[in-house]
Amino acid sequence: MDQLFTPVSQTYRNSSQPDELLKPSIPSKAARETRVEFHGSSPEQALEALRSQPNYDTLLSILKYLQRGLQGKHAFDIRKPTPQSAQIIQVLVIEIVPNYWTVLRDASTGRDRGDVDVLVSCLRSLPGINALLAYLRALLKETKTDPKALGSSHAIFNSSFVLELLSKLLYADNDMRTIWDSIRLLDNSAQLRPMRQEFVSLFTSAKIVSLSAEAEDICSQAGQLKHGVWTSNAKLYIDWLGRNVVDWARSGADEDDLKLCAEITARAGRLGNSENLTSVLFAGLLLRDGNSQIAFTKLLDFSPPLEQRKIVNTVLKLLSDKYLNLKTQDDSSATSDDPVIWAASGALRIVVGNDETRKSSLVSWLTSGSGAGIGESCSIRRAAVAVFADDKEAMAVILEKSLSQFGDQLYMKHSPLLQQDAHTQVLLLSAGYVHRLAPIKLTLLLRSSSYLKAISNRISAPQNRARFLGMVVGEALSGLVHSKETKLDFKMDEMDTDEAEWYKSLIQISDRVGPLDPLRELFTSLKPASKTKPARRSKTSAQQPRKPPNQSEFVIEEIEDDEEGEDPDLVPYAKPDSDAEDSDDDPTLINRNKPKAPVYIRDLLSYFRDMENYDRQKLALTTAPTLVRRKANYGTEVSSHAEELATLLVGLQDKYDLDKFNDLRLQGMVAIVVVQPKKMGQWFAKTFFDGDYSLSQRASVLVTLGLGGREIAGFETSEYVSAAQFASKILPEKVEKHYITPSSSSRLQQSASNLKPLPPNALDNLTQSLSQTFLAPLAAEAADATTGPDALKLSSFTSRLQAQSNTPTRGKNRPRTRAIPNTTASLIASSFFFPLTSRFQAATHSASATARGILFQPYLLTLYLKTLALLLHAAGPSTLALPQMTAEFWDLLLSVRGQCVGDLSVTQAVLFGLVALLDVNETDMRGLCERHGREVVESMEWVNSIFSNTRGGDTGEGGGEENEVKMLAAGVLIRLREAVDKYQALLMGDMIGFT
Repeated sequence: MDQLFTPVSQTYRNSSQPDELLKPSIPSKAARETRVEFHGSSPEQALEALRSQPNYDTLLSILKYLQRGLQGKHAFDIRKPTPQSAQIIQVLVIEIVPNYWTVLRDASTGRDRGDVDVLVSCLRSLPGINALLAYLRALLKETKTDPKALGSSHAIFNSSFVLELLSKLLYADNDMRTIWDSIRLLDNSAQLRPMRQEFVSLFTSAKIVSLSAEAEDICSQAGQLKHGVWTSNAKLYIDWLGRNVVDWARSGADEDDLKLCAEITARAGRLGNSENLTSVLFAGLLLRDGNSQIAFTKLLDFSPPLEQRKIVNTVLKLLSDKYLNLKTQDDSSATSDDPVIWAASGALRIVVGNDETRKSSLVSWLTSGSGAGIGESCSIRRAAVAVFADDKEAMAVILEKSLSQFGDQLYMKHSPLLQQDAHTQVLLLSAGYVHRLAPIKLTLLLRSSSYLKAISNRISAPQNRARFLGMVVGEALSGLVHSKETKLDFKMDEMDTDEAEWYKSLIQISDRVGPLDPLRELFTSLKPASKTKPARRSKTSAQQPRKPPNQSEFVIEEIEDDEEGEDPDLVPYAKPDSDAEDSDDDPTLINRNKPKAPVYIRDLLSYFRDMENYDRQKLALTTAPTLVRRKANYGTEVSSHAEELATLLVGLQDKYDLDKFNDLRLQGMVAIVVVQPKKMGQWFAKTFFDGDYSLSQRASVLVTLGLGGREIAGFETSEYVSAAQFASKILPEKVEKHYITPSSSSRLQQSASNLKPLPPNALDNLTQSLSQTFLAPLAAEAADATTGPDALKLSSFTSRLQAQSNTPTRGKNRPRTRAIPNTTASLIASSFFFPLTSRFQAATHSASATARGILFQPYLLTLYLKTLALLLHAAGPSTLALPQMTAEFWDLLLSVRGQCVGDLSVTQAVLFGLVALLDVNETDMRGLCERHGREVVESMEWVNSIFSNTRGGDTGEGGGEENEVKMLAAGVLIRLREAVDKYQALLMGDMIGFT
């Protein structure tokens, strides 16, 4: 009789109903004794039983029957693509998982045990995963039809169940191999080929990550996701994919399987995070035993040539960042017997092997215009050159290409300074190897016209750094070939410096290919330790009841004293304010054991790491700017922990919504840059391009470099400078007034009162101030002029500029750019400016589309250009490297003109860069036109088009961004036209043929 009743409707619970109402109850012991098990022997019977709404015990019996088929105990295998298996998988996914997932999960006793694993094993196949993804896509489509009913929709609950099941299906490091083994059971080769393509497409098409991320977002909004889902994280998914490839290759896979792994690796590298994938393969195969290294080489052999080049470049970057990052370029102790460099060379030798494609890729990396590890230490170049230590022909090719590029005038003019330094090191290293392998080749090379032309072009170059590198190479190579009496000696003071001696010592370095044991040790030490969250103290146990004070025999008696004897300078303490925590109704919630402010850098680091403690986080943020500045000149406490502290500050999150969080975090990073400018300026520049950070975090790095550089140059003064002084260095107020005149004292008090926290748009305010300083004299001149096109063009906004600025007209009374010592200017150029420009050009030429997409994001690109302009202005006209800075910055500004189309903010940043460039070079406009004639003419034409095509209105103050762009364009255009009119003869050669 019961079989005649069929349900006519279904009712789903509201979000307010507890989850227990949907959970099928787990049978008790008495109920299990009378349970009904499935005794069928065919897939049709199993399908019929699943469709008849089985109870929990019957479901387990059916699943175990299907599991026995996976073990070969009967003929039916659910993993094979048959009509019966497709129907059973469909019922399991659509009906069983939504109704039984909760009880199956709760009945499990562990990750690898329990009833839920029986269901997972039945669905761990290509048809099972595809069915889950199809069902998840249908659920997402259903949720989009009625977004207002997310909280009560059954699709939300089912989506969360499917996400949890998917994260369990793809968890182990051998899941891909297991799934492929089930596909390989097919006897029909015609059916195996499309299954193979579908298998590769499933795991390398980002389908799993995209659907999981979308479902996780919807479930999180509805508050129904109780367990973490790792499949929505692209980085974790790529790591899982790499671990599966490693396990597959190490399991003794045959040639066909390695080809499949190579195809998966090549296509997975296009999903993004290719560096993570190569890192997993490097650590899992290359740093293992010999069999794993052979498997790694075969993976490369089966990969396309383009993917092989990408892997070689990624391995070079990986070695430089993780294993050779502790060695600096100017480390005088870097001798030729360095086991870490030898191990890195051994790893590169295994990667390159005997394949000509990978050999040419490594040679190209050493000699190409955008290669050789720009901004990295010399250790990676030593390791790369040592790969060809026994190859005479390859080493000769490296030397000849390096020398030809070294003497190219266009290369000297347009290549970044750090790029030229890297190629010079490659040239000297390869020359030393060639001299040891075939001395006659080096002798003939030094007599060739290419060598003489290269040295002469270098010595006659206008840039000081180019001349320095030319003299270093000339003396070093001549010392190898010629005798002591006839060798080249320029007798310059620059050749007696430590840097020159270090460069010339590179020709004596002779590295070799060594074992990989040092890299394995470093990898073990770099492994992140298992972090366990500190247990939170309960609010009741944190506050221990205070013991009453011991009774004493002594009695403290208060004696009244007359007020006449009191010192009038003594000011009584004010009554303390009531503690806000004392007003809590529950006295057990009051925290009396607050942490004290850290007094050592290591304590500051521990405070920042303790993310679960609000008081420590707040104390660390407020103390960091002062403590870092105070400890700067006392021992090596700051220098030894600077990078670690900077890493914590850059990645710090505002977990507790602290007041002035961004300002305090920024001030802490600025303090690190100011106290360690040579080291941390380069570190922050590298972090901006290579770090895995968000746009806001990268923007904070740029602001740190800009403000830090200006403070080093003396243009800015932080409010934490005076607070960072030790009390022993400050005179008491009564004594200080006898040594400081009233006028100076008032000035000090006034300057201290003017110190304010940095606003979020600190760089924008500095940009606007410098722009007004540049434009105000031009506007005053235009207002005084009665005729001429410039007066007509500028008449619409000269009055507003004069109202905004009281700067006098151009001439002798105009305040000049502040001249600073060459040491400070050189520091800003070498540690701040050149690392930013050089790495930008290297990133634009890299194969990573993600890096280029981040750099050309309008807001970040605008902030980047403004930072470079402010650093150039901070360096000032007395910088010895000003010609090289001007050349690199001008090339960079002209290269990003395409990003200005349709974006006024980027256009304004480019124009401000030209403003800073012309302002710093104001005293040498003749030299600017002589060295950069084509750039002057090209910039004038582009700025003229910007001025003509930008709509600017006479709307008074705050006329909008278009008015600011038009004003900047007019100022730059006037200055460039003045230079063109004055130095037409110098520019005539560059203007011929210009369109």
